[in-house]
Amino acid sequence: MKDTKMQAMENVDTLEVIASHKALGADIAGIDLSKPLSAHQLDTIRQAWQEHLVLRFRNQGHVSFEQQIAFSKHFGPLDKRPTVSHGMSKTHDELPPEIAVISNVKVGGVPVGALGDGEAVWHADMTYNEFPPKGACLFSKEVPPSGGDTHFANMYMAYDSLSDELKQRIQHLSCVHDASRNSAGELRLGFTDNTDPTQTVGAVHPLVTTQPQTGKKALMLGRRRNAYIKGLALQESESLLDALWAHATQDRFTWTQVWTVGDVMMWDNTCTLHKRDAFDPHSRRLMYRTQIASR
Repeated sequence: MKDTKMQAMENVDTLEVIASHKALGADIAGIDLSKPLSAHQLDTIRQAWQEHLVLRFRNQGHVSFEQQIAFSKHFGPLDKRPTVSHGMSKTHDELPPEIAVISNVKVGGVPVGALGDGEAVWHADMTYNEFPPKGACLFSKEVPPSGGDTHFANMYMAYDSLSDELKQRIQHLSCVHDASRNSAGELRLGFTDNTDPTQTVGAVHPLVTTQPQTGKKALMLGRRRNAYIKGLALQESESLLDALWAHATQDRFTWTQVWTVGDVMMWDNTCTLHKRDAFDPHSRRLMYRTQIASR
C-alpha cells in the first residue's frame, strides 16, 4: 500500500495545465482527485484557477462524495446546498449537506435534483445574496448523448473591452439582483412572483467589482431577469442592462464545456457568467456540485 506522500508525489509529477486558448478555461491533466494533494500541486491549481477562471479535470468518475468535498475545501469553506424550488426525493435529502444535485432524473415521480432539462440562462450563482459564493465544483456522473453543454463567459475581459465612456457611466452604479427565481426560471420556495424590476427583492451589488488580489476589474451582472439599477428610471435601467448583457455574452468572451462522464468543472463565480443548454428530457443528466463560500 502506497503512503499518502507517495500518492501526492505521483500527482505532482504528472500535473499539466493546458489552456483552452479561448477567453477562459484550461484542462488540468495528469491528476487524480481521489488522491491526496501536495502543497505544490495545490499552488499550481490555484494559480491556474486565477489565470484561467474555469478549470476542467477529466476522467474523475471514481471520485466519491467525500473526496469531492475534500478537494473543494482546499479552496475555501463550503456552503451547504441551497434551498431548491421543489420538494426533492429522500435520496437527495440523505446526501452530505455540502452536495447539491443538478439533475432531471426522477425517482417515483419525484426529482433527485434541481434545474431539470431546460435551458439555464446566463447567470452567476446566488448573487442575490449579500455574499455570493466564491466558486463551485460540478462533477458529472451521467450525461445526455447531446445537449446540456455549459458555456462560461469572462467578466474581466467583458469589462476591459467596454468603451471608456461606458466604464465611466457604470463606475459607481449598483444593481439589485432578483432572489425570487433560479437560473431555470423556477420560482423559489417562499417567494411570490414579481414583474416590476423596481420592486425586486435581493442583494444590491456594484456593477463593477475589483479582485482584491490582482486589482483587476470585472462586470458583476448576476442575473438579467428583474435586475434593476438603483437610482435610475426603469426605462434607463433596462436599456443600460440590455446593453451590458449583450456586450458581456458575446462569443469572443466565452468557452464551452461539452460534458463527458467523470468531468469535474471548477469555476470562479466572482468574475464569470455561465449558462446551460437544454437537452432531451427523456435522457438522463446527473451532476453533483459543491459550492465554495466567499467567507
